[in-house]
Amino acid sequence: MTTSDGATTPDGAETRFDVAIVGGGMVGASLAVALEGAGVRSALIEAVPYGAASHPSASHPSFDERTTALSNGSRRILETLGVWSEVAGDATPIARVHVSDRGHFGFARIDAREQGLAALGYVVPNRALGAALWSRLEGRADLTVFSPAKVAAIEVGEPLIELNVVETGSANTRVSARLVVAADGAESAVRGAFGVSAEVRDYGQTAVITTVLPRKFHQHVAYERFTADGPLALLPLADGRCTLVLTLTHTLAEAAIAWSDEEFLEELQRRFGFRLGRFLKVGRRAAYPLSLTRAERTSAGRCIIVGNAAQGLHPVAGMGFNLGLRDVASLAELIADQREDLDRLAAEYDVWRAGDRREIIGFTDILVRLFSNPLRAVQGARNLGLLAFDLLPPAKAALSSLSVGAAGRIPKLARGVPLKARR
Repeated sequence: MTTSDGATTPDGAETRFDVAIVGGGMVGASLAVALEGAGVRSALIEAVPYGAASHPSASHPSFDERTTALSNGSRRILETLGVWSEVAGDATPIARVHVSDRGHFGFARIDAREQGLAALGYVVPNRALGAALWSRLEGRADLTVFSPAKVAAIEVGEPLIELNVVETGSANTRVSARLVVAADGAESAVRGAFGVSAEVRDYGQTAVITTVLPRKFHQHVAYERFTADGPLALLPLADGRCTLVLTLTHTLAEAAIAWSDEEFLEELQRRFGFRLGRFLKVGRRAAYPLSLTRAERTSAGRCIIVGNAAQGLHPVAGMGFNLGLRDVASLAELIADQREDLDRLAAEYDVWRAGDRREIIGFTDILVRLFSNPLRAVQGARNLGLLAFDLLPPAKAALSSLSVGAAGRIPKLARGVPLKARR
């Protein structure tokens, strides 16, 4: 077991913590960063090994070649945590968003300048964000990292939760914690260990994700185009390329992975059109099946459920990590304020996160189902809706506010206020 100061704890030792975070992806690592200075001793348990200089392993699913669209609210949280300065050089601002429905007349546009914003959001490579987060975990006297390590068993007790942590090449370590955070993804084993089930709705779609190079510069415009098989998103990157998220049926996605580059670009051109000219190159493709995963609740006794373990969303609106980061900001604030008495934290966390979570899950799910509906009456209505949206500034402002997470109680970190342990 490697501690924050690089020392080694004897195999089989029992270690006590205030908070044990299971899962070191973007959400779990963000929480570990946010708890610095919160007055608690934390453990971070991550199954995938990390390389030298805190760079996440290429095998880590959270820090692969994908990108994440960060809202302005997420940027502010990362800025308050001191992470944004390490990410900003790799971030591409989104100046405008263009939404359209292939084969139909409706479209909508949102412009950052019209909303009084420098940008509507930022596109950041996951690998850059992962490296920035994990670099902040080094040298922490209040944090112990177990990696690569897995939780083999959980004993739910009072006042401590006992976790049997198995590290590669080491004997088991018995970890005790007053609070356990499930940040281990949509198929969360920790969530299941605390008896929390999750609704899973298969959308019957797979996202094929890659990068493409168009002939024309993207002008920092993000495109969302709905097609009969699913939405197509193009997000601007700093070097003129775009991240492509192409949603297809499972069968068609399997075929698309096997297409030659020429065949793939030809099909993309047919679906997207020529707003960016001809597509010249395509990068390596990867496929990810899509579903909605929603935990029946966000806490269970001394367990708090965050990020994809609480809600795994369709990428259509790019809100998954942004919602998870607001989970982190809210939870970290409660821990800092109630570190002496974590017993009442769960109920307050549930109430705080309920509205934001309900809005974003509902908005994303309705968007997917509305634009996947083949009925002509629905198609006509949604295109009229897109046109109406394009003409109504209040609607655009409302959507901008939704992406920031401005509804309800806003966490201190999202307001630029650093967390300090309450005396």
